[in-house]
Amino acid sequence: MKSVIFLVLIMTVFCAKVHAQAGKWQEEKTTHFIIHYQGAVQDFIRSLSEKAEEYYNSIADNLGFIRFNFWLWDNRAHIYVYDDAAGYHEATGQPEWSAGAAMPGYKAIYTYANAQDFFATVLPHEMGHIIFREFVGFNNSAVPIWLEEGVASYQMQIRRGAADAFVKNSITNNTFMNIETLSDMNPLMMSDKEKVNLFYLETVSILDFLMKEHGRESFVLFCQNLRDKKNFNRAIASAYPYENTVQLNQAWQESLKK
Repeated sequence: MKSVIFLVLIMTVFCAKVHAQAGKWQEEKTTHFIIHYQGAVQDFIRSLSEKAEEYYNSIADNLGFIRFNFWLWDNRAHIYVYDDAAGYHEATGQPEWSAGAAMPGYKAIYTYANAQDFFATVLPHEMGHIIFREFVGFNNSAVPIWLEEGVASYQMQIRRGAADAFVKNSITNNTFMNIETLSDMNPLMMSDKEKVNLFYLETVSILDFLMKEHGRESFVLFCQNLRDKKNFNRAIASAYPYENTVQLNQAWQESLKK
């Protein structure tokens, strides 16, 4: 509950500060996006337009989702690009390690120009947040933070490729965190970068396990039941051979040890 309240407060701060800066933004419109920017060079904005449109289709396909709500005209998503990291952090209040943030209910992404690995990591991650929440429900409190972050991070090829090896190493080093531990964590409230990195890589590893072991169809069924039943364990049990997170955690760890 505290995490939900914290995120609502963050959203309120986001909107207030962005609206206060309304006169500073220039706009670039594409089929599915309105890109708001300050002094970013046109080459970056052009590349952002192209990659955003590319991810619009590929992320939904990657998750197995069928679109019913298309981002067109007044329903387009918004991307706000600050000039630099300092401006982004000041406006959003995000932790120092953050290079982007999404407000799924507002279908908005906040970032800054030339953030490290922006097109390979930040953009697909934040778009993953919106597309996932659009499917399971924006106000669905049954969705744990680790699952949503896992879905978003799963869109980043660089993290997907490195996740299992990193997590296996954490088991050896006794830094591994099980799903029950992940369920009590919120990376936005964490300052330890190594622990934050492990959190994200573990969530990717769990998603990768579910996709490889059971396929996209089961994941879609799980998300549908999560949306309809609004109960995590019942959604798991309805789509997978696990009654709860304890059994899921055991199967995931066993797969890492093989």
